[in-house]
Amino acid sequence: MPKIVDLRSDTVTLPTPAMREAMYQAEVGDDVFGEDPTVNRLEAMAAAKMGKEAALFVASGTMGNLVSILSHCQRGD
Repeated sequence: MPKIVDLRSDTVTLPTPAMREAMYQAEVGDDVFGEDPTVNRLEAMAAAKMGKEAALFVASGTMGNLVSILSHCQRGD
């Protein structure tokens, strides 16, 4: 019987020992205050790849769409 890969959600998978170790060793900080070095590097890399001055990491495509709409439209448009 072939092995089934369940991609429904990240809640049905478990991290490998190597993933757990990477999480344990990761530098952390508060991204809301610009203090998370991983998020800062990700945003800088995205800005550089897109040839932009800056980038903003958002947690989902829906959140990104909302940020875009709200930055171009007034409430009620």
